[in-house]
Amino acid sequence: MAKWLSQEWLDESVRLAAGQPERPGATARLQYRVTDGPEGEVAYYWIVVDGHLVESRLGELEDAEVTLTETYDDAAAIQRGELDATAAFMQGRIRVDGDVAKLMALLPITSSPEFKEFSSSLLGITEF
Repeated sequence: MAKWLSQEWLDESVRLAAGQPERPGATARLQYRVTDGPEGEVAYYWIVVDGHLVESRLGELEDAEVTLTETYDDAAAIQRGELDATAAFMQGRIRVDGDVAKLMALLPITSSPEFKEFSSSLLGITEF
């Protein structure tokens, strides 16, 4: 088990995402900020290239194209599958700064069977 939002958990996310299919053009540099958590704010980032998660690290990504900010409770609910990320975005529960069109182009991936399997596998090794 890996503690949610730890570097170990982020490393596992890259490992578990290794089987995702190639999706040409699905490329983005995403900064995440999780606020109001038990340990304060946590910042991490994902670099996605053609649908592959190639880097996932704690910290700030200087040249992020999109920054997503959400509360700890909402982020945890999304991770557990209790809150749909697209619905949370549409409800304003996830604040998005930067290239919203880039983010919207990635959203269809989240409904794919492969991404759902990845999310389930990641949840299976996550300790909240």
